[in-house]
Amino acid sequence: MKYYITTPIFYPNASPHIGTAYTTVAADAFARYHRMKGDDVYFLTGTDENAQKIVRTAESKGMDPKRYVDGIVERFKSLWEELDISNDDFIRTTEERHHKVVKALFTKLHDQGDIYKSEYEGWYCTPCETFWPESKLIDGKCPNPDCGREVELLKEESYFFKLSKYQDVLLKHIQEHPEFIQPVSRRNEMIRFIEGGLEDLCVSRTTFQWGIQVPFDPKHVVYVWLDALINYISALGFPDGELYKKYWPADVHLMGKDIVRFHAVIWPIILIALGLPLPKEVYGHGWFLSKEGGKISKSRGNVQDSFELIQRYGSDAIRYFLLHEMQVGTDGTYSEDNLVERLNSDLANDLGNFVSRSLAMIVKYRNGLLPKASEDTALEQELKALSQEVKAKVEERMEALDPAGALESIWRLVARMNKYVDETAPWALAKQENSQARLDQVLHTFAEAIRIFAILCAPFMPKLPGKMLQLLGVDQEMLRWEEADHWDVLPAGIQVEKGQPLFPRIDLSQWKTEGENQNVNQEQNNAQQSTEKLTEQAQDQTSSENQISEGKLEFEPIKEEITIDEFAKIDLRVAKILQAGKVEKTDKLMKLEIEVAGEKRTIVSGIAQHYAPEDLVGKSVVIVANLKPAKLRGIVSQGMILAASQDGVLEVLTVNKDLPGGARVK
Repeated sequence: MKYYITTPIFYPNASPHIGTAYTTVAADAFARYHRMKGDDVYFLTGTDENAQKIVRTAESKGMDPKRYVDGIVERFKSLWEELDISNDDFIRTTEERHHKVVKALFTKLHDQGDIYKSEYEGWYCTPCETFWPESKLIDGKCPNPDCGREVELLKEESYFFKLSKYQDVLLKHIQEHPEFIQPVSRRNEMIRFIEGGLEDLCVSRTTFQWGIQVPFDPKHVVYVWLDALINYISALGFPDGELYKKYWPADVHLMGKDIVRFHAVIWPIILIALGLPLPKEVYGHGWFLSKEGGKISKSRGNVQDSFELIQRYGSDAIRYFLLHEMQVGTDGTYSEDNLVERLNSDLANDLGNFVSRSLAMIVKYRNGLLPKASEDTALEQELKALSQEVKAKVEERMEALDPAGALESIWRLVARMNKYVDETAPWALAKQENSQARLDQVLHTFAEAIRIFAILCAPFMPKLPGKMLQLLGVDQEMLRWEEADHWDVLPAGIQVEKGQPLFPRIDLSQWKTEGENQNVNQEQNNAQQSTEKLTEQAQDQTSSENQISEGKLEFEPIKEEITIDEFAKIDLRVAKILQAGKVEKTDKLMKLEIEVAGEKRTIVSGIAQHYAPEDLVGKSVVIVANLKPAKLRGIVSQGMILAASQDGVLEVLTVNKDLPGGARVK
């Protein structure tokens, strides 16, 4: 089955950034997934170089436009290489193969009466490459919410394309093919736009000469959108190329929401006019916003160097963060603090910790030789059923172009495997002579889970599977998608190694300035980070290699001394738990309604993997009552529950005597 996916072609007027990278990383994840499924994939990306903004940027730098874009294009290609982008082609609109197709199609549309010459007068935004009617301007400026810059009144002879002629045909197609524009919010937006009436489109310019000349009227150059959109077929060798015959129409045009209109309205009408098949789906994802709420974009000056981020954290980590944070139909939020928090929590603690613990125990208890699996218990049967459910859900979400949903499904299994480690307690089984067969089964299950995670994570983090399989002592032939829910695949007797941590925990302070570090230290005093530290420390302790390899406990160093006056600032109280429930979309957090000193409060605590909600209701626990409130997953947490942890066991501190909620603990 063929699968043709494209990104938009990007403006090379400045180096690529995180917002640019998301589209390409997402397209790459879909391409890799379909390849693993056995599909015949073609993945196209590239650069849109025939634009007035390119000319102006080059002139501002005293450079020839072609020489300028050549340098920027190399930056794009280098970034895609650093991010392990597996595109099959990279199209540049300055290439002759593209010029040839654009000239032929412009001529055809003109000859059949769909392009005509007239004079255009309107307000033009150079950064957006868009003419705007005066009625659309906001305070005399570009109405694009991501722009808002000055526009200029232009009057020039131009060629126009009869968009209005085909609007009813397009509207009918959209209504008959609801999957054509996704997600639904973008589809509804485009329907309203078309129903408002389409104006004919200006498709040539005479005020500059950079671009593709109109073959029968060389003082005109083809205006950017008619030129740019044709790349999706010019790259395939339209009309006679084997690639065109094989892969068109595209299965997915993937892009940011700000250019959906051009791909869902202008491009399909061009194709309708030419009598060519329409793409199957136009998908407009959200933007990455800064913590302040603005779009991450070059025009806003709030971009961060992508190469520097990859050097700091690694390409797999950056890819994971980007794909995880963009939920369907919404915008994602980017900050380096959020990035580090996500990487430490999901990759270092959850996945990395499980792999390290598991392999270290196989090395310790079986000298690194994978034991033969014995008989399943209800626990293993539950894991196998869950893996089938997770694989099916990942496939469903990837077909729906929802990598964030796919990753959340995978992490359900990651969380369950971490819980399985604690439930089976291999360190205890190792001490029992009559439990060795059971220990073999548990250790074999660990290794199989690592293999499954390598397969499931492969579309999202391409470097990771090779590392995981190397630790298992097998090659990448084991990356078979159809076996992502199969168990007992690994042969007994293979030699595993514990290796280095796949994702070492990150200390953001090493990248911060002194002033930024002071802010970080202040933030670490709030309840959110205290709660998360409780969970992280509990998991870190269970992963200590020294505990496993040497058979002895290792404790964190006791912190520096404080005075009695400093301790007196901490208000510890008994609190009665009235209600408890897990926080949605997280495996670690539990929401607790408590009563303390005559008032009811809400506390969010990282104990959900260790307690069932019903086991906590009615208990008296110890809390830090005067901790500054913080918002966790949208819930205001007013305090912190105290707990002790060691060797994967976490226990909340409780008070057995019938003391009232609010009693002092001292």
